[in-house]
Amino acid sequence: MATSILAATRPFPPAWRRCRSGTAALAAAVVLAIVPAHAQQPQSPAEARVVVTGEGSVSVPPDHATIGGGVTTRAKTAKEAADANAKLMATVMAALLDAGIAQKDIKTTQFSIQPVYAAPEPRAEPKLTGYGVSNQVNVSIREIAKTGEILDRLVTAGATDVGSIVFSVADPAAALDRAREAAVADARRKAELYARAAGLPLGRVAWITEDLGYEPPVPMGALHAAAARAKATPISTGEDTLHARITVGFDIAR
Repeated sequence: MATSILAATRPFPPAWRRCRSGTAALAAAVVLAIVPAHAQQPQSPAEARVVVTGEGSVSVPPDHATIGGGVTTRAKTAKEAADANAKLMATVMAALLDAGIAQKDIKTTQFSIQPVYAAPEPRAEPKLTGYGVSNQVNVSIREIAKTGEILDRLVTAGATDVGSIVFSVADPAAALDRAREAAVADARRKAELYARAAGLPLGRVAWITEDLGYEPPVPMGALHAAAARAKATPISTGEDTLHARITVGFDIAR
């Protein structure tokens, strides 16, 4: 029975994802299997006799930052808690605007008023002690060098919740295209290697698929109000690495 060589790939992670590593990684696993030639259907990926994965990555410095911040207050009544929160939040907003943050780059993400109860005692009903009000915003920082200054201003202005810093690339398209080109080159290199090792003439590319899964950037740990005691909050942006992963099917030349 006639047989042909088909390369099957292992399951692989999302096509491109952001990470904090400053180095590029190009790796893929390929497993060769012998399958009956008659089992392959016309106009299907099985027509390609060599199937490989290719990976490419490009490291770029981030140019955009997003931080979360806000104010949480407590008082005996909901009105007192809300009034105190509004006063502090107005000061925080003014500090952001004074630092050059545009109004459009400040977005409210959460506002809540919740009852606060004392710690329960055995066989006793929970006792209401007051109310808590929380007002949280996300701040987009387009001048990434000012991230530390913005954090300091938030804390000085009275923000009680600061953190969740995410660095990103505002326009990753160009860097991703370079990663995709590297992934195609990686796939061709592997296909040529396997075809040469198997004594097969490698043909044209029959099809290419890209895994479009995405992993969001990993946020930095939360910063606490104790940072206000520092002269300046040190922030290191590092680099983001954009990844592309593809699967390519090559025909065997006739």
